Amino acid sequence: MPLFSFLIMINLGKRNLITDVDGILVGNAHDQGIGTGCTVITPIEGTLASADVRGGAPGTREVGALNPYNLVNSIDSVVLSGGSTWGLDAASSVANYIGSQGRGFSASPESKHVPMVPGAILYDLSNGGDKKWGDSSPYYDLGIKAASSISDNIILGNAGAGYGAKAGSLKGGLGSASFVCSDGIQVGGLFAVNSYGSTLNNETGQFWASTDENKNEFGGRGVPNYAPMNILAGTKAGKPLPGQNTTIGVIATNAKLDAKAAKRIAIMAHSGMSRAIRPIHSPVDGDVIFVLSTGTLKKEIKLNDINIIGELGARVCSRSIARGVFEAESILGMKSWKEVYE
Repeated sequence: MPLFSFLIMINLGKRNLITDVDGILVGNAHDQGIGTGCTVITPIEGTLASADVRGGAPGTREVGALNPYNLVNSIDSVVLSGGSTWGLDAASSVANYIGSQGRGFSASPESKHVPMVPGAILYDLSNGGDKKWGDSSPYYDLGIKAASSISDNIILGNAGAGYGAKAGSLKGGLGSASFVCSDGIQVGGLFAVNSYGSTLNNETGQFWASTDENKNEFGGRGVPNYAPMNILAGTKAGKPLPGQNTTIGVIATNAKLDAKAAKRIAIMAHSGMSRAIRPIHSPVDGDVIFVLSTGTLKKEIKLNDINIIGELGARVCSRSIARGVFEAESILGMKSWKEVYE
């Protein structure tokens, strides 16, 4: 069912993926034996970006450079990765890969191109797989593999940065969703869900994000009419483990935003996490949202457009989180939503 806002009709994108936003491509890579992976989001050149960090244990790269008062006003890729600190190697390899192709800042014709590649990591080191990789982590190669396979098609669930993820006591994963508006505005989200909090009512299997669900995209079980009193009771799959967490993701739009507007939308989009995960932004989560503005839409963006994009950003955030868990399959000793509730 389409949504209406001030006579603007809003529908799902054709793919219901972040790649419904013009100028956005995504690549995923994972290592089955190690039980981890990474995701690369590469927009068209000149894409503006911002970010907002709300979790208590973030692991990031180049996020400070995206503040509206700093010099940087565009990025070349965003990297989401498992592996905690080691996962930041994936962003380094992506920068090297796309820089060698001539993308990025160059001070002179003779100087090396320096791409702007911010990133964020989640902790999947205790979620199964062989993590004894010695002196050289796998993330450098995973970054190049993901960056070299970007497309408009995205596999959800056990893919990319969501491959080894765990959401509460269930298998987490990679999720995505989108909206397109009749006035041309496009908004999409992509999230890797490795949260400490639960994405659902553990007693019924209903997702907290169900108020934002469209076309039964995560099971169509309806909206929970109560919240269990035991907040961290877990499920039949076990209990959540603190200190092994974080949800990270990207909101993208084709609207031409300035740095202040992008930052505000990143802040607004975090309300989507609170709709989808309980508890959220805990001391053990490193929750981060990036906002990308490709600027391909030739329309003047007014104040109310920012309000609409911010709310749609929150909705694609919550929907992406639920879809990531819903689409995941049981692996590495982690039980999926489908195994426990279907």
